[in-house]
Amino acid sequence: MKRKVLLIYTGGTIGMEKDYETGSLRAFDFGNIFQKLPEMRLIECEVSVHPFKKPLDSSDMGPQEWKLIANYIGKNYDNYDGFLILHGTDTMSYTASALSFMLKNLKKPVVLTGSQLPIGDLRTDAKENLLTSLYYASLYENDEAVIQEVTVYFEYKLLRGNRTLKYSAEYFDAYQTPNYPVLGQSGVHLNIEKDFLWRSKSDNGFEVDDYISRDVLFWRIFPGMHLEHLLEMPKMKVLILQVFGSGTIFNSLQTKQILQKLRDRGTEIVVVSQCVSGGVSFGKYSNSNIFTQIDAISGHDMTAESSITKAMHLLDNPKYKGTFAELFARNICGEITVG
Repeated sequence: MKRKVLLIYTGGTIGMEKDYETGSLRAFDFGNIFQKLPEMRLIECEVSVHPFKKPLDSSDMGPQEWKLIANYIGKNYDNYDGFLILHGTDTMSYTASALSFMLKNLKKPVVLTGSQLPIGDLRTDAKENLLTSLYYASLYENDEAVIQEVTVYFEYKLLRGNRTLKYSAEYFDAYQTPNYPVLGQSGVHLNIEKDFLWRSKSDNGFEVDDYISRDVLFWRIFPGMHLEHLLEMPKMKVLILQVFGSGTIFNSLQTKQILQKLRDRGTEIVVVSQCVSGGVSFGKYSNSNIFTQIDAISGHDMTAESSITKAMHLLDNPKYKGTFAELFARNICGEITVG
């Protein structure tokens, strides 16, 4: 039996082709992808294509588009065995992270991919990324999906979506999950590291929870910055501070007073690290104790993209019970290492 995969094309470089007379890039009709990439017909799965009416640059992707994708998957969940989302590379990690929180109790593969060069380019990475993603999106054993989470496939690697970050704008190997192992690698064989795959612990059925709040601010700390500027901002419900190393910040009375004023206003403060690898560990150095004193929330080893979308999804979400701090500390779908 051939598995059925729904391909959702949102935009991005992968859907571009070069006009060799002018040298400029232009979008092509993704409904004709089978003519552009006839190899797709050789894969042992049935592919249905759903392009966005207006393809978007990934810098234009945001909460409305995340909801659109999540609900479209929800609408078609029972009709397909897997889902492949073609997406621009710049914000793919944000979309993958947001979808991982929105798609509850997922039992089917959702794979995001894109490319660094257009599909019409002679040296493109788009074909391999697209074809192998289709394999992963249709991979089943004993009538059960091997992948049951939101993933990113790029340059021979299958990665957990809410652990990814884009670290190169130049190389084909553009994505990493520094704090989590690779889920699979494509070579002569398609390898899967089954011990690292996520499995929902809930017996509830699949559902879409597309709740997103925008009352979240992300701020990167730098040496010599005037923290008092934070007090000039309109009231924010969640402030994500990206701080030094394993969770340190300049240790002064003024720092504590400013952060405490924010907390007194009702602002939740989440702390994540500027380091690509590793995470926040309150108490490791004395300059992190300030966060314990003001009841800040540790983001542990979460990426910035994941911490932002997780906060947006949890903040005032009526479907969750408990305080924001309690909810944020939970490992919801493999995005954080706790305990």
